[in-house]
Amino acid sequence: MAGSERPTAPLATPLSGVVVIGRNEGARLVACLQALRAQPRPVVYVDSGSRDGSAEAARGLCDAVLPLDPARPFSAARARNEGAALLHARWPGLQHVQFLDGDCIVAPGWLDAAEAALAAEPGCALVVGHLHERHPEASDYNRLCALEWQSAAGRIERPGQIGGLMMVRLAVFEALGGFRTEVIAGEDSEFGVRVALAGHHLRKLDAAMATHDADMHRFDQWWTRAVRAGHAIGQRAHLHGRGPLQDCARERASTWAWGVALPALALALVPASRGASLLLLSAYGLLAWRIYRYRRGEGDRPADAWLYTRFNLLAKFANAWGLLKFQANLARGRYRLIEYK
Repeated sequence: MAGSERPTAPLATPLSGVVVIGRNEGARLVACLQALRAQPRPVVYVDSGSRDGSAEAARGLCDAVLPLDPARPFSAARARNEGAALLHARWPGLQHVQFLDGDCIVAPGWLDAAEAALAAEPGCALVVGHLHERHPEASDYNRLCALEWQSAAGRIERPGQIGGLMMVRLAVFEALGGFRTEVIAGEDSEFGVRVALAGHHLRKLDAAMATHDADMHRFDQWWTRAVRAGHAIGQRAHLHGRGPLQDCARERASTWAWGVALPALALALVPASRGASLLLLSAYGLLAWRIYRYRRGEGDRPADAWLYTRFNLLAKFANAWGLLKFQANLARGRYRLIEYK
């Protein structure tokens, strides 16, 4: 479906363009697009079936609006791919594409910094920067996201850790076929693994990239997000777990062990052990201590380290449910989007 354009004068060919994806982001999308005006680049907004008027609100705030055809399943991978294709078709001289989610606001100067970094390092195909949570004080779940975004700048040795916000060389993106549309969660990290396997490297710049608005205020939202993460672990390990980078192989093994095997074993042995097998569950206390010490070593405050620890333990069970969902989807040969907002 052709994207609709805002009636503006043609832009001189810049180094990069921006693809923004969204679904029912409302006012956050408007803020996202307005912030991009301070760093003039071609901007394409791709809408995945919004019912809140997001597509209509975006017209006039960006260079093209692309509503995805609902006849095919929606996914972030599909939205980014179709947005990048439209962007490159309209501006064939572009060298890089910045992917941005509609609930994020790009940081001042980020696009210039990312372009300069790619120009200075030809072997680098993808750059990211620091991502900050906009309202970490609003809920424990937002705070967890803020803790999740934290990582050091430098060359990325574990490419599976990248998120959906990135600037990537268009030539590399197209040579690798973009994002895998069958990967409904973790498609960004899976792409990062393929970038590394193709011989390129990835870098996190010591510069602010964007602010993110998780807007999570209920436990069920967090739980569904964690289930989604478990599905991503399963699918990524299925695709690359036996490859040179062993992507998500360790995470999958840990999820099976803590989220399925240990509780199942403890319960199964209850009759024979007259309940003594439940002592096996004390291992979760040791795991909690290890996680807490690790987060304190990373610089977290005690309250933040304890928050992260509690939810990391709970996430083992949500991730396990996500792994089971992946196995079911793999057997069926089709995947459905898991939405938490």
